[in-house]
Amino acid sequence: MLQPPHGIIPAMVTPLTPDDEINVPALRSLTNYLIEGGVHGVFPVGSQGEFWALTPDEKRRVWEIVVEETNGRVPVYAGTAAITTRETITLTQLAEKVGVDAVSILTPFYVAPSDAELYDHYRAVAESTRLPIVLYTNPARTGVRISPGLLARLAEIENIVGIKDSSGDLEQTAEYIRVSPSDFAVLMGRDTLILAGLVYGAKGAIAATANVAPALVVSIYERFVAGDLEGARHAQEALAPLRLAFSWGTFPVMIKEALDLIGMEGGPARAPVGPMSDERREQLADVLREMGIL
Repeated sequence: MLQPPHGIIPAMVTPLTPDDEINVPALRSLTNYLIEGGVHGVFPVGSQGEFWALTPDEKRRVWEIVVEETNGRVPVYAGTAAITTRETITLTQLAEKVGVDAVSILTPFYVAPSDAELYDHYRAVAESTRLPIVLYTNPARTGVRISPGLLARLAEIENIVGIKDSSGDLEQTAEYIRVSPSDFAVLMGRDTLILAGLVYGAKGAIAATANVAPALVVSIYERFVAGDLEGARHAQEALAPLRLAFSWGTFPVMIKEALDLIGMEGGPARAPVGPMSDERREQLADVLREMGIL
């Protein structure tokens, strides 16, 4: 990678067709839409990309398409999370072979490893690849937390270069920043807290809402970097209603339906996740109209 992780990196959805196959034209269109919106990288096959619902072959195909379509314009961060260290290594090496620029690895889930076990897990993965690794903590979904003390140890591993923090806990975010080296990238994973994280010293955000409104999310970062705190705050406030609508459907269907509404073909989520209700979909359309996207 030419630069450490920074800026706005959309956690991309995986567009699906009505018959539950990867929608290749829609994935290509989404990739270009995001890059045209000014994003600083793209992140396929993360939580928003339904990594748990895709086969290894489907993940490989998504990574191949995104790498091909970006054509070096922005870095590609591949989500290679799995429960076991063995499978995580296999997926990470597959992503490296495909040609991604970095990987992002969520903590194991369902099981509850200790800090010592998590350290050994990430160290083993890091030793298996030459790619930069962005850690990913999302304790509300996995039940597993990367503690600041553990992060400090992991940040000493040469190719572990950052962490996505989706905890929503600013105290934890601040501790991550305090205990890690200055060139280590703490990235926000809660879209309502992008500006707050930047003020603390975060390097950017991996943002699901950037699928729908990439230019708006990018403007939070760009205005902050330019010293326009008031402009950044207004952009953050304008984004909030879209992020707060996540609860209107089963994760991750809301962003996919928002993409459908603006003509970007997010498609359905993979079962058992179903569509939003008609009432909630109309409320979502109202939010998009108020944001000037629809």
